[in-house]
Amino acid sequence: MFYEAELDFLRSVFIKCHVRSFVFTLDNVPYDELDSGFKKLLNISTDYEKTQKQILTSLESNVIFEYKDVFGASYMFMLLPDSNDKILLIGPFIYEVPTRKQIMEKSEFLGISPSLFKELENFYTRIPCLPESSHLFALIDSFGELIWGGSDNFVFRELNEKNIEQASFAPVIKNDAVDPEKTSWNVRMIEERYNYESEMFRAVSQGQYQKAVLFLSSLNQLSFERRLADPVRNIKNYCIITNTLLRKAAQEGGVHPFYLDRISSDFALKIEQIATTSAAQELMTDMFRAYCRLVRKHTMKHYSPPVQRAITTIDSDLTANLTLNALASAQNLSPSYLSALFSQETGQTLTEYVNQKRVKLAMRLLATTKLQIQTIAQHCGILDVHYFSKVFKKAVGMTPKQYRESQQK
Repeated sequence: MFYEAELDFLRSVFIKCHVRSFVFTLDNVPYDELDSGFKKLLNISTDYEKTQKQILTSLESNVIFEYKDVFGASYMFMLLPDSNDKILLIGPFIYEVPTRKQIMEKSEFLGISPSLFKELENFYTRIPCLPESSHLFALIDSFGELIWGGSDNFVFRELNEKNIEQASFAPVIKNDAVDPEKTSWNVRMIEERYNYESEMFRAVSQGQYQKAVLFLSSLNQLSFERRLADPVRNIKNYCIITNTLLRKAAQEGGVHPFYLDRISSDFALKIEQIATTSAAQELMTDMFRAYCRLVRKHTMKHYSPPVQRAITTIDSDLTANLTLNALASAQNLSPSYLSALFSQETGQTLTEYVNQKRVKLAMRLLATTKLQIQTIAQHCGILDVHYFSKVFKKAVGMTPKQYRESQQK
């Protein structure tokens, strides 16, 4: 296939978004894999597979089909050109997360035993929710343009009962599902959820915000295990757990506890102020962003312990005695050794690093407060205001007074 590399790229993007995709022929349809064995768990009659196969045999060239099953799960599929009748299927996914009330009503309508409601709920939990504006649909459209030579050479088409002759979209469900299969399926779903969370936290430990949020965005409210009747209290508890895990992930990414303590405490207070589940999800996104930013800004994973301790001491209190002799003495090291090690690992001298931090703080205070310049110098750990002005002008190119005036303008 001339587009094999593009197909691999498309499928890799879906993997990152936790959307399933399959390439198969009609002689080898992976029915059990399409829904992780959910329909098999419900003991749905083989008539449902016949309907699925009848839908797939209706495929036409240069058409991207979309099909929504009785569970509300959508699939997109197409017949790949120059591929010996291979089919690309994407899904399942949902456009909108159903409420638990809607799931219960759907369960009753389909004749699913209440004893299997938890499994049905888990089924919706693991299906990614994609809004109609999702970039993934733009990727599918672009892929169609590639393999068929332009947007005018293919169409999108929805499949429904009128498109399929004698197709029964209501599955025949037997309520005598085997308990061992039920247990095995539940265990597999738990394992998937924990693996999914591990990927998210690994992304945070590497400071990969976009990747972490990509995982988070495909979760829905049903993804948060319901342990309490109150949905707000339930998701608050999940936020508390997430805050702890994110703190650990950032620490694993090389961030010193000094930087983690304040942000973790701030989020702990914000979590208790949550009033709605949607507010909780917004806060979760903020948490992921903040911890990823910490890793990118303050990771010391590649620094030796002496340099890590020196940087932490400097960042924790700029008014302290931060001379090379004082920092070396605190670690029982020779000043020459610490100086050489610091320069080698950071690319700047210890004094340059200290002055850089002090100037950054001074710039912020000059722009956002009305404090006297002498007071600002003291907050930055420099008691001699003339020396402070000299250091500041060397770094910024203007005196503290000139900088403040420029910011006010």
